[in-house]
Amino acid sequence: MSTDSPSAPTAGLSVAFIGLGVMGYPMAGHLARAGYRVTVYNRTRARAERWCAEHAGTLAPSAAQAALGARIVFCCVGNDDDLRAVVLGPEGAFAGMATEAVLVDHTTASAQIAHQLHARARSLGLHFVDAPVSGGQAGAEKGQLTVMCGGDLPPFEQVQHVIRTYARAVTRIGPSGSGQLAKMVNQLCIAGLLQGLSEGIEFGRRAHLDMELVLKVIGQGAAQSWQMDNRGPTMVQDRFDFGFAVDWMRKDLGLCLDEARRIGCSLPVAALVDQFYADIQAMGGGRWDTSSLIRRLRPPRP
Repeated sequence: MSTDSPSAPTAGLSVAFIGLGVMGYPMAGHLARAGYRVTVYNRTRARAERWCAEHAGTLAPSAAQAALGARIVFCCVGNDDDLRAVVLGPEGAFAGMATEAVLVDHTTASAQIAHQLHARARSLGLHFVDAPVSGGQAGAEKGQLTVMCGGDLPPFEQVQHVIRTYARAVTRIGPSGSGQLAKMVNQLCIAGLLQGLSEGIEFGRRAHLDMELVLKVIGQGAAQSWQMDNRGPTMVQDRFDFGFAVDWMRKDLGLCLDEARRIGCSLPVAALVDQFYADIQAMGGGRWDTSSLIRRLRPPRP
């Protein structure tokens, strides 16, 4: 589904943003700078207070209060349970949303929770779009995220231009849950690629090659990838204190493996790399970037 259209976002539209973590905080900031009236809710109130001080937004005491009067409610939290906590129940976003309002969920979560919340929204006269993102913290801060959406076409068309405030690409993949499934494909591809990149770099290092030079050369050919261009040099330099955390990747791979079991799909490489990331966590690298897979292949530091 193409997302190109001459339409422009409606300045001054009231929106809400629930979840001001490393992704949600800058995403909500882009909305405020674009002229939207943004009301925010975050379970750690101090973070929401800081955001409001920076962006002149409105702080709400609950997700339901944040959603009052908002035509679009954005959400970006940690997992399925967090999502249920801020969307359902008397203090959840659905309780405060007006008829025909749209909840756009940027959480990387299961396809099952997307189906459940989509059905619940429809029963309440609301709309739900699952819209996980790729691009990490840097992409959120630069407004260059890639957004994969699942849900009904009319609400997607209502929200896509607003999402473009912080995204370079917004695409409807298909019906409810499709966005989450597409994000799983994304993470599966990244996991296998990073393991191959780790093995290649470590092999070259042990063979006494100038790996910065090698990466420049092979990056002009068939081995080129975003990960090679952006993470290869830092892997050579043994720097991992940035980027997409191993803890988050293990959560995402867990979703992939659960879904694979449900649909009867074998994912041997993903299962293996998931265990390799468990090794990185055991080394104290839960917050290291996912490119730290290479640390498993290197001798322990003295």
